[in-house]
Amino acid sequence: MSNEEMTSVWDRFKYGISKEEMFPDQAPIITEVVDSMRQLPIVGITQKEGGTQLKLIIEYEDGGQALFKPMRFPRTQETLPNHFYFTDYERHNAEVAAFHLDQLLGFRRAVPVTGRILNITRDIYSLAEGDLLKTFFISPAGNLCFHGKCSYYCDTSHAICGNPDMLEGSFAAFLPAKSVAPRKTWRHPWRRSYHKRRKAKWENDPDYCEVVKDVYPYNKGRRLLDVMDLSIFDFLMGNMDRHHYETFKLFGNDTFPVHLDHGRAFGRSSHDEMSILAPLYQCCVIRHSTTAMLLSYHSGPVLLSAALNRSLSSDPIKPVLTNQHLEAVDRRVGLVLQVVRECLDTAEMAENVVFIRDDLYSNVKPDQPVDDGHYFRREK
Repeated sequence: MSNEEMTSVWDRFKYGISKEEMFPDQAPIITEVVDSMRQLPIVGITQKEGGTQLKLIIEYEDGGQALFKPMRFPRTQETLPNHFYFTDYERHNAEVAAFHLDQLLGFRRAVPVTGRILNITRDIYSLAEGDLLKTFFISPAGNLCFHGKCSYYCDTSHAICGNPDMLEGSFAAFLPAKSVAPRKTWRHPWRRSYHKRRKAKWENDPDYCEVVKDVYPYNKGRRLLDVMDLSIFDFLMGNMDRHHYETFKLFGNDTFPVHLDHGRAFGRSSHDEMSILAPLYQCCVIRHSTTAMLLSYHSGPVLLSAALNRSLSSDPIKPVLTNQHLEAVDRRVGLVLQVVRECLDTAEMAENVVFIRDDLYSNVKPDQPVDDGHYFRREK
């Protein structure tokens, strides 16, 4: 598509995605996409099929679309102590915060996300049809509510309610249609078991990284280093729910993993789940650029919490995170750097841990297996 044909904000974002990143640093188009999701009138709503919790596909008057996750609970309500990571509620504000954090870390691998406050009556109820419309009701408190249909928490006792009919939510921009830009889905090598009792192989094998490093594309170049970035990103947010990731097929294997779906992040501000960093402490490899970024936030003058809070202050649903979650981000930066220091202490050479360039990492050997996206499947 030529530049002349890319008239919409949405097309300019989608066709601006490159092999290296979702969008360039300080890209004006991202501001345009975010402003459009915040301001454009909504003309259509459908429930997204699949998934464990309610999500709506929003259609704007100019033909653009966004994925809407509604607010369920106040910011102060954290993950329930007896809930597993795979049954935790999704939080709309976590999606917003993750997008901003991804940019501040210099990754730019997440889709644009913003908060927005809707009028349920005007923006959802008046546009709802079929099965979704049937789930609307007025609560005993006089608030307009709905619950849709999904695997978890789509019933009257877990309904989404306005106050009385105003509702917060996160809006995520759509990626290019898969018919235009097909994506490959990869089972994450450090995927959790998603089982009440069973543990994943990596949880019982401290040398598990040797298995991963022996498999293409984790045996050379950027992919393993991307997984390290992703584990650090997830750790800073407390996100345990990372079972797969996607890449754009057009760019082959030497491209970034898309950072998607962070609704279960920022759930427990007082707990640092070190197992999220298993890729880092088992492999002991990290990009120099990622290390430098973390060190700059750790030593100041601007802490990551302050940078994140300032970035989030422009969002319509501010304050996006509680102070406790912001403080946790700073604490976790220190913990990541502690793991890196421990890796350096045990390494023969610092160059074996911290990589200035992606192409300097190589573990290529004859006859190594190839991951087709399902190599690291769950064991029976």
